Amino acid sequence: MAKKPVKYYVVDAFTELAFKGNPAVICLLEEERDEKWLQAVAAEFNINVTCYLTQIKDSTLANPRYRLRWFSTVAEVNLCGHATLATALTLFTTGLVNSNIIEFDTLSGLLTARKVTDVHPTGTVSNGVAHECLLIELNFPLLHITEFKSAEVSSIAKALNDAPLIDIKRTTTTDDILVVLPSGKAVTEVEPQFDDILKCPGRGIIVSGVAPPDSEFDFISRFFCPKYGVNEDPVCGSAHCALATYWSQKLEKCDFIAYQASARGGTLSLHLDEKKQRVILRGKAVTVMEGTLLV
Repeated sequence: MAKKPVKYYVVDAFTELAFKGNPAVICLLEEERDEKWLQAVAAEFNINVTCYLTQIKDSTLANPRYRLRWFSTVAEVNLCGHATLATALTLFTTGLVNSNIIEFDTLSGLLTARKVTDVHPTGTVSNGVAHECLLIELNFPLLHITEFKSAEVSSIAKALNDAPLIDIKRTTTTDDILVVLPSGKAVTEVEPQFDDILKCPGRGIIVSGVAPPDSEFDFISRFFCPKYGVNEDPVCGSAHCALATYWSQKLEKCDFIAYQASARGGTLSLHLDEKKQRVILRGKAVTVMEGTLLV
């Protein structure tokens, strides 16, 4: 029996502008597909993350619920913030859900997305038609950090082209190395050596520093993850679940405005709920493409 065509959308997340932020592909599945197909499609799109959405039909649920899986071009991913934001935008704006809250069943447990009131509403214009730019709130797990006990500090410094390292931590869930530099300016000037990063421990390297005093941001970051086919992640929501943990201790606060200083750039609003062990991420997203998979 022939497979049903699959509707897909391409959405730029953590931005108000098309071609900024972090792009994700959202595929709406009406039937299960095997792992080989899921990975092949992700490789075909060749975008940082392609995600697959399957509705969970259960009349006892208070909110719409979907199974959500994320794939990079080379492997399945356990947690992905920007693609979850992109998926929520797709469901909210296409009329597929009639609710302000959506639940996602994922490898990282049950995640929620919620439409919230934007005190600074904006929109985009395409072909003369104004489109609302929604503010969406994600409820994600807090990612803990531990001391980096390794003799490989020198290899990390080399991988960052001998940038001045102030502190090094390790995330417990995603197994990323968190490197703190003297300033946000130092973060923007880092010259990553991707061949050397591939040899470093952990999944990837997050670099971060305090934003300048006259900035609207609290801290600045970048994320390098060549082991998963992403040399530099434009905007990484899951990395900020660890960054919120770190900077809450250093800055003694729980609410942040963060900027990821990739070439595309992206802005995130964060709230750390230490009691519930959750991080609330807020951001906007823009749909830039839609189409149909025929195979």
